[in-house]
Amino acid sequence: MGNEALTMRGPVHGTKDAKRVAIGSGVGAVIETYDFIGFGTAAALYFGTAFFPSADPLTGTLAAFATLGVGFAARPLGGIIGGHLGDKLGRKPVLVASLILMGLATFAIGLLPTYAQVGLLAPALLVAVRVIQGLAFGAEWGGAILMSYEHAPWKQKGKYTGIVQAGFPVGLLLANLVFLFSVHLGNEWAWRVPFLASIVLVAVGLIIRSKVPESPVFEDVKDKGDIVKSPIVEVIRTDWRNIVRGFGLRIAETAGYAVSITYMISYLHSSELANKTETLTALCIASAVGIFATMAWGKLTDVVGRRPVYIVSCAFAVVFGIPMFLMVNTGMFLFVIATVVIAYAVCQNSLAGAQGAWFPELFQAKTRSSGASLAYQFSAMVSGFTPFITTLLFVALGWMGPALLFSAYGAIGLWAALATKETWGKRERRLADEAAATASPAKVSA
Repeated sequence: MGNEALTMRGPVHGTKDAKRVAIGSGVGAVIETYDFIGFGTAAALYFGTAFFPSADPLTGTLAAFATLGVGFAARPLGGIIGGHLGDKLGRKPVLVASLILMGLATFAIGLLPTYAQVGLLAPALLVAVRVIQGLAFGAEWGGAILMSYEHAPWKQKGKYTGIVQAGFPVGLLLANLVFLFSVHLGNEWAWRVPFLASIVLVAVGLIIRSKVPESPVFEDVKDKGDIVKSPIVEVIRTDWRNIVRGFGLRIAETAGYAVSITYMISYLHSSELANKTETLTALCIASAVGIFATMAWGKLTDVVGRRPVYIVSCAFAVVFGIPMFLMVNTGMFLFVIATVVIAYAVCQNSLAGAQGAWFPELFQAKTRSSGASLAYQFSAMVSGFTPFITTLLFVALGWMGPALLFSAYGAIGLWAALATKETWGKRERRLADEAAATASPAKVSA
């Protein structure tokens, strides 16, 4: 990689709007995560009985997790659409459209009738709305992360994209705090209120995102006439290897999360290792820690590179699978908290913190939105159905099944990290230092 590749990262000192863009993109990530991940909490705790009643609670849980997976399966299509439009029309329009779509779909969940009210129409409507959520969430990430990345200074790409990635634990925290409150409402309001309340966050997010300026890198590509006619086709043809590597990198993070957090909620509840309040409390603590952990991991990649952080974290995940379940199986609340915090802050947040800068750097600017979105979102098909698969493994092998699956996902991520090039090594950092010494610093906007 030489100076030419570095110039496609935007102004060396970043733009005057870099911080505002990162915060604006992060706020959107908060809202999208609140909406999308809140569904996972509701699926684990409520949807089995509300939409899929059965004499066997396990059957209801499996059906609820299958619906959860449908949303993840729709994310690649959302990533394709959002990535294509991001490379053709710009990053900003995708950000606004995805937020509106997600907000309307999530609000609609809070209004859905239950199985007891309308029979089979209830789960059908739930699946339909979940698909819309998946499309919106799939389109969201590429635009948000690239806006922040392409406005940020070269030497602080990890820091600024880490702010966006930290929006996910903020959204998770908000969702679980609302569920922690609503659990005392009882009946259907326990799960309806969190979804209905999301409309307030969407309104705030739209106001903030409407003021975010377009990416300078996209503007450069457009000015040079380098807009690609079919960016999805182009990036698959020229960069399919990086898409495959990105898929592997994401598996460790997102599918690992599906085991250690999404499935763990159900496991703790069904095995009577923790009640709903204790489970949600542990998630809230982990989410709060995760906000700062994600930003810290992102900043660390600016110092040591993207690849070393990923290799160490994935290696840790490989060996943590069995101890993770041994700790929660004690039934001690402090051990439950410690397990969830470690699984989230170390095994998930470190990888998310590194992805924010690493994924955009793997692709050319003219196909960056499509490439990063494909690599990021296609793993969702695996992670979305992981709680369902994990539940089946538990039936067959007990807790050892989910534990080994978590370690396997870590091993896939480790392989992908070893196979993926470093994009911010010593040479790149030296070139950035030389460029920064001769370039005029950006003026920060008010």
